[in-house]
Amino acid sequence: MNKTASRSYTHKQIIQAWCMYDWANSAFATTIMAAVLPVYYSQVAGATLPSEARATSYWSLGLSLSLLVVAVLSPILGTISDVMRGKKRFLAFFVSIGVLMTGLLILVDTGDWLLASVLFVLARIGFTGANVFYDALLPHIATEEEQDEVSARGYAMGYLGGGLLLAVNIAMIQFLPGTWGARLSFLSVGLWWAVFSIPIFRRVAEPPAATAPGEAAGGVIATSFKRLWNTFKDIRQYRELFKYLIAYLIYNDGIGTIIGVSAIYGAELGFGSIELILALLLVQFVGIPYSLIFGRLPNAEERRRPFFLAFVVFNLVALPLAGVVGMRVLPSDVTGAPPEPFTDTMTAVGEGTYLSDEPVFDLLGDWDLVTVAAKEAGTAEDVIYATSDDVTARFAFPFNGQKLQLIYSVGPDRGIWAIEIDGEPLIDDNTNAPLTINAYNRTVRYGVRQTLLAPEAGEHVLSIVNTGNNDAASSGALMTLAQVTVMPPIRMSNLLLILGIILGLQVIGLGFAFLAGKPLFSTLAEKMDTRRGIILSLCIYAVIAVWGFILNSVIEFWMLAWMVAVVQGGSQALSRSLYASMAPASKSGEFFGLFGIMEKFSAILGPLMFAAAAAAFNSSRPAVLSLILLFIVGIFMLTRVDVVEGRRVAKTEDAKAGLR
Repeated sequence: MNKTASRSYTHKQIIQAWCMYDWANSAFATTIMAAVLPVYYSQVAGATLPSEARATSYWSLGLSLSLLVVAVLSPILGTISDVMRGKKRFLAFFVSIGVLMTGLLILVDTGDWLLASVLFVLARIGFTGANVFYDALLPHIATEEEQDEVSARGYAMGYLGGGLLLAVNIAMIQFLPGTWGARLSFLSVGLWWAVFSIPIFRRVAEPPAATAPGEAAGGVIATSFKRLWNTFKDIRQYRELFKYLIAYLIYNDGIGTIIGVSAIYGAELGFGSIELILALLLVQFVGIPYSLIFGRLPNAEERRRPFFLAFVVFNLVALPLAGVVGMRVLPSDVTGAPPEPFTDTMTAVGEGTYLSDEPVFDLLGDWDLVTVAAKEAGTAEDVIYATSDDVTARFAFPFNGQKLQLIYSVGPDRGIWAIEIDGEPLIDDNTNAPLTINAYNRTVRYGVRQTLLAPEAGEHVLSIVNTGNNDAASSGALMTLAQVTVMPPIRMSNLLLILGIILGLQVIGLGFAFLAGKPLFSTLAEKMDTRRGIILSLCIYAVIAVWGFILNSVIEFWMLAWMVAVVQGGSQALSRSLYASMAPASKSGEFFGLFGIMEKFSAILGPLMFAAAAAAFNSSRPAVLSLILLFIVGIFMLTRVDVVEGRRVAKTEDAKAGLR
């Protein structure tokens, strides 16, 4: 039973308060880190930077800096919190930094990339630093038997809270004018995080300081560094724990990479932004029940374990099978399978990228050609820009297709350009007015992209006309164009029908689990402990990597997203609880600081491996497949961990400190 809980609150209330913090801070993970701020940083805050590539590099630099700071501080501060009885104080400190810096992101507007970078770095330090001390409270508020289920409940609460606020923020961005939707969403995250963090500070008691007799002599700082040094010096004593940390570093690399590249990979395959955003929300909400299921699989007192295990295994088999068969049996306008590519004709060009100095472009007016270096254009090679300040200049491009991507540059001397398809103004669906490009910007920026959509597929002529007008702040009406890409045909899909098929599979799966759970899975369920639960999730991730290599339709992508939701929360929750069970509660701050370092380093190997494979094969498909190596090695390493011995060492250490 929890020995440090406040007497004014029940054990159940303390558990609920701890889980509620996952609800609070997950809004930062979804809105700030994943969905909104990265795009806002590139398109708005970094609008005055020379290129999107420069904005992306600055964003990545800030991300790396925040991870480095936390990786250095986590074990040191964690150890200090063990010695001086300060886990909640450090948690409050980092939460305050994260909340304040996140709320201040409302001040970031066009061109404020430096302010955005500083605020994001500090907010990310607050977020990741607070997680160290939040996780370190787990062995103090839950018994060893409860830790799997409590950890999973926390992840489930996080999925729900982060998903709900993200849905609200997406609606705000869609309906509020200008940049206010995004800016107010940043403020909402800060407020959400602050308000829902209150229960953990009110209900969860500060764990006692835990030092061996005579250990604290010499001061808190000196004792903390001495203890940290002794941990590394006596690494053989914690051999099983460190073996698990290495396994976690490897397999969590694969999990993090799949989460990080899923949206980019889907976009590369030609899936629309609506499908990708809804798939992200799908994972958020579907992950809730499956996190709870994985949290109960290792519980020997849970009588429904055969049912839960049968349901998970059914999804492991049925989802890939239904996705692959569905793509081949159902019509392509339902499944989102790729239509036939657009090809060249006698009078128009098909799919591909065309530079502005190629003969297919009809440049009417007084034009000059300028070569821009790759580092500014953000492309793989130098880009030729056709430039003209002639107000009669017209750029015409005959193509066979429907969707185009235009690349151009903006600057203080650029003007406003009219867009025509087949001699008629292209109508903007949002304003119901003729579409124009206002290329004025305070500074020159290359590689700006604009997507255009013809009313229907077929042969068309795109015309971009220099109107001779300019923005009120512009000093000229220069027109600059680099290249046009004729995109592949638009995938058509019926998301409601696809979701209906998936839900139908879940109903069948529940029936299968009810009928076949006990007869077929009882023996296996009895052997299911925390480590085997993690291995099961990694087997599913291995299937995801293989399936990701071959998938080519929206129905498969959504079923793959559902499959990720099955294991994402459960794998992370069980990883946290298994570590908590082998880490001495008397040194939970110190050891969860080390756990935090492994989480940060796990953001390095997987992305590097993915990038290398993508560069070698010029495609992300082999890169996705390569991640299976991380899961296979991670599973092998996990099988070498003696969990019983690791827990025995932790209990012995706590007994010396007077906690057990």
